[in-house]
Amino acid sequence: MQKRKLGKSNLEVSAIGLGCMGMSFSYGPPKDKKEMTDLLHAAVDRGITFFDTAEVYGPFTNEELVGEALAPFRGKVVIATKFGFDLGGSDNRPGAAGVNSRPEHIKQAVEGSLKRLKVESIDLLYQHRVDPNVPIEDVAGAVKELIAAGKVKHFGMSEAGVRTIRRAHAVQPLTALQSEYSLWWRKPEQEVIPMLEELGIGFVPYSPLGKGFLTGKIDSNAKFESTDFRSTLPRFTPEALKVNQALIDLLGTIAKRKNATPAQIALAWLLAQKPWIVPIPGTTKLNRLEENIGAVSVELTPNDLSEIEAAAANIQVEGDRYPEKLEKMTGL
Repeated sequence: MQKRKLGKSNLEVSAIGLGCMGMSFSYGPPKDKKEMTDLLHAAVDRGITFFDTAEVYGPFTNEELVGEALAPFRGKVVIATKFGFDLGGSDNRPGAAGVNSRPEHIKQAVEGSLKRLKVESIDLLYQHRVDPNVPIEDVAGAVKELIAAGKVKHFGMSEAGVRTIRRAHAVQPLTALQSEYSLWWRKPEQEVIPMLEELGIGFVPYSPLGKGFLTGKIDSNAKFESTDFRSTLPRFTPEALKVNQALIDLLGTIAKRKNATPAQIALAWLLAQKPWIVPIPGTTKLNRLEENIGAVSVELTPNDLSEIEAAAANIQVEGDRYPEKLEKMTGL
């Protein structure tokens, strides 16, 4: 497995990471613990060293799963987790819990994450969503103190906007930004990616396969259970899925030529954008894990990338990526 460094931080990770959320949360009922433990071990065996979780996933159960499964590989893997939600209410779906990044809450959250992950120091700690009620300087200052205390190694943010990132970075340099980025959500290209390059911050795209859509396995007849987060997303209505199929057709055309799959082309496209981009596709299946890892070996030439660019420019993606309430929580 190739390695990449996240920005100027020298934090080296596998070129593709593993998003662990869906093992416990958000995409239907929690999966079998033993099966997911086996999958996490299989990922390590195949060279993945970068794993992504958060206290809100479950809540708490995903960190417990990841912490227990990866305990034998301490020091050989990098585990990223996130703080920033008020937990404890009955409704813990993504975005249902309110944000909370008060410094005392961050410190409390970190103590919980350390226990669940069974580590003495968190490799990479993200603010999950910007809290408009807490100055970002206070958030970065709290993480700076945690780094000084040896409880955290690297600071990151998720779905933050450029002004907020600059202000945070001035207090405690960021190692990585995690935000959605893929061929069907390219907004980070406008302001965020140029700023990350300027400041030397790595980029960790979540949903690099468009929450499963870019695998080509979801069509307009797809039905999502109420426990599946996608049932609430405008981009996953039958009408939107039908229109957005044009993107799958494009990926499929390139995939045939490269003897690859649409998912592999979507990931290879991301890897080709910048050397400090590390996508974290999530999966609960071994064959998908292996397929995703295979993307590292797919080489897209400048001509391939130009062709994808020209074709994608003519495709209008249908549907908002989030309902309005959740979209308001991004890009502050």
